[in-house]
Amino acid sequence: MNDLEKKKYPVGKFEYPDKICDITLDEHIVVIRDFPGKLKSLVAGFSESQLDTQYREGGWTVRQVVNHLADSHMNSFIRFKLALTEDNPVIKPYNEAAWAELQDSANMPVKPALKSLKGVHQRWATLLKTMTNKQFERTFHHPEHQKDYSLRVSLALYVWHCHHHFAHIENLKNEKGW
Repeated sequence: MNDLEKKKYPVGKFEYPDKICDITLDEHIVVIRDFPGKLKSLVAGFSESQLDTQYREGGWTVRQVVNHLADSHMNSFIRFKLALTEDNPVIKPYNEAAWAELQDSANMPVKPALKSLKGVHQRWATLLKTMTNKQFERTFHHPEHQKDYSLRVSLALYVWHCHHHFAHIENLKNEKGW
């Protein structure tokens, strides 16, 4: 993996797990529960200039990453609820890069996004804790990928997503000595 790939995928690319046992599910739920607080602590005290720093050349700014996390995780939470209440629903993909360029992502303070993440993750963790194994096997269909995703795999993907973007910011912070 070259340096650009390491900056793009600091925790590696997502690998679809063969099996996710109950212990791993519980660990994933803890990550979802705790992520907003960890992210808030990571960016606490960042100046406007630091928030507007790209985590890598050609990449998003810290501000855009935080806002992307709020957008993405809201979408994921809704996908979980759709899959729990409908039979293999077709989800609505969205253009993440275009969303990151919108003014609410590119220029707003990160505090509203952090508050959104906190609320969504509190609800999401509560929902996850009440789900049965059978419910974790429920699916949604992603039309861009032409694939059905179980909620068990989707949860693993979003745990990776938390670690992936946290590492973008943490690595930048370490690299810059902030």
